[in-house]
Parts: sequence; C-alpha cells; structure tokens
Amino acid sequence: MASTKTLYLANPYGFSAQQREGPLAVLTAALEALGVEVWEPFARNNQVDTAEAGWAYRVGQADLRDVREADGLFAVVNGCPPDEGVMVELGMAIAWEKPVFLFRDDFRRCTDSEVYPLNLMLFTGLPRSGWEAYWYASVEEIADPEKALARWVKEGLSGGC
Repeated sequence: MASTKTLYLANPYGFSAQQREGPLAVLTAALEALGVEVWEPFARNNQVDTAEAGWAYRVGQADLRDVREADGLFAVVNGCPPDEGVMVELGMAIAWEKPVFLFRDDFRRCTDSEVYPLNLMLFTGLPRSGWEAYWYASVEEIADPEKALARWVKEGLSGGC
C-alpha cells in the first residue's frame, strides 16, 4: 500500500488571522479531501517567539526543509507580483524537480506573455504542453479528476519539466 503523499502549501495567507480562518482553511480542506497530507508552513513552522534572536532564520530553514522533503508543492500565486516567499519556495521546488501546481483566483494578469497569465519563469516547473492542467483558478477545480493534482495523487505523476 502506498503512503500518503505530502504537499507543501506555499501561501501568503498565514500572515492574517482572517485569511487563516477563511481562504487558507478552505484551500487546505480542499487539498486534504484529495487524500494528501498538507504541509502548511504557518501551522508547521511559525510557533516561535519573534522576540527571540534568530527566530526568522529558524522559520526559513524549517520551510526550506519542508519544501525539500515534501512530495510536491501547491503554490498560491495571487497578487501582482505574487508573494516573495511563495516565489522562493516555488523556485526551490522547481530546482528540486518536484511536481508543482499553481493556484490563482486573482483575475489580474501580470505578464507580457500572450500565453501565460504570470511571469513565464513560474511555469518552468510545468510541462510545456498541457501546463493548464497544473493551473487552478478556483478551489472547486482542485477536485477535478482531469486536472494534474488529482492524477498525481492517484497515479503518481513525476515533476512537470
């Protein structure tokens, strides 16, 4: 029997109590409903005393370790530009050839490309053809069995490069 896959949820929602209780909780629940273990960095690595010296380094190192050890990465890429921390986590996952999935329910386009809705570098971890299956524009799409995340959970797709 295969073990449960781990999915690092790169997101900026944990900085706000309202977003933790709203979009982050909804997104986490939708991912867990697929049968993955969600590694949400704010829940896992931010129980620190910010008055203690070196706290930021420890959080950053814990997040780096989690990205490296997770089976895949699901990145919230809202904003123009998207959150800097999410971009670093996404870059690490791409470099380590992890399967990556992008979520953007923000309708703004932030690109010069006619094809990609964001900076083209964010798509380098996705397949050249069929990258749209790794792109999610709503929470409801997460459960779509034709999209890449559901197939990855079920079939074990490798990185998208």
